[in-house]
Amino acid sequence: MELHANAALSLKGRRQLCRRVVEEGWAVTEAAAAAEVSVRCARKWVGRYQTAGELGLFDRSSAPSSIPHRTSEQRTEAIAALRRVRMTGPEIAEVLGMACSTVSGILKRIGLGKLSRLEPSEPPNRYERRHAGELLHIDVKKLGRIERGAGHRVTGQKHTSPRYGPDGKSRRTVGWEYVHVCVDDHTRLAHAQVLADEKATTAIASLRSAVAFYASHGVEVQAVMTDNGAAYASVIHALACRSVGIRHIRIRPRRPRTNGKAERFIRTMLREWAYGAIYAESSERAAALSGWLERYNTRRPHGSLGHKPPISRLTGTNLLGSYT
Repeated sequence: MELHANAALSLKGRRQLCRRVVEEGWAVTEAAAAAEVSVRCARKWVGRYQTAGELGLFDRSSAPSSIPHRTSEQRTEAIAALRRVRMTGPEIAEVLGMACSTVSGILKRIGLGKLSRLEPSEPPNRYERRHAGELLHIDVKKLGRIERGAGHRVTGQKHTSPRYGPDGKSRRTVGWEYVHVCVDDHTRLAHAQVLADEKATTAIASLRSAVAFYASHGVEVQAVMTDNGAAYASVIHALACRSVGIRHIRIRPRRPRTNGKAERFIRTMLREWAYGAIYAESSERAAALSGWLERYNTRRPHGSLGHKPPISRLTGTNLLGSYT
C-alpha cells in the first residue's frame, strides 16, 4: 500500500483508531489523542471506516473528478501533430492562439517536451576490439585557462578582462587550453596532453606522443578513430598517419556516439581531474594531469573491465610508462 508522504497514520494505525471508536466504544477525542492526530483527522477515518469498511482506510486520489477548462483531446492531438513537424512550443502556441505555458505543459504530459523524443530510439551499439592497439579513440576537449585563482565554477563570480588597454592595444585574454586524449579500445588505457591549440601540427605531435606511450607498454597502434575536425581532415594528418603505418578512420558527421569511448573518458576526466579540485593556475591543473592519468590507468576500477584498471589487460608491460 502506498501512503501519502505526509500521512500521520499507517494502515494499521488507522484500523486501530477506527476499531477503538466503533467496536470498543472509545470517544473520538480519546482515540485521536492516543493516535496523536487531530480530532478532525480521526473523525475522517472513522467516517470512512463506517461507510466502506477496510477499503475506506486507503488513501484517495486528490485529483479533481472533472476539469472543465482542460484542453480538449482534439487540441492535444493538434499540438502533437505540430510538434512532430519539429515546431517549437512558442511556435505552436502562436499558431493555435494558446498560452506558451499551456502548450509546454501538454508537451511534457504527452512525452514530447524535448525534440530529441521525436528521434527513433536506437539500441546501444557496443563493441570492443580483441587486442590492444587495434584501435585508438582520439578526441580533443577545450578548457578555459585559469588565471587569478579559481573560476566561476568554484567562486560563482565570472572574471572579466578588458579587451583593450588605455593605449588602445589589444590585451591578452584568458583564452583556452586543449586536452588531446587517446583511449585504447580494448584495454581503455588512456593518454592525454594539455596543448596550446588543436591545429593539425599539434594533433600530429599528440598522435606521435601517444604512439610512443603505447609502445612503452608493448602496444603497437594499428588504427585511430577521430571526428571530422579540420585538424583530422587535413592532408598533413593523413600523411602523418601513413608515415607510421596507422589507418585513420573518421566517424560519420554529427555522430559522436561512434567515438563513444573517447567521449566517455572525457566525461570522467572532467569530473575527476579538471573540475575535481580547485586550481590557482592553468599550469597547476596541467601538472596534476599526469598523476590522475597514472591512477586512472593503473589503480582506478573500470566498470567495463570487471572493476579492474586498464593496465590489468596488459601482461608483461611497463606498468609505470610515461604520462607527461
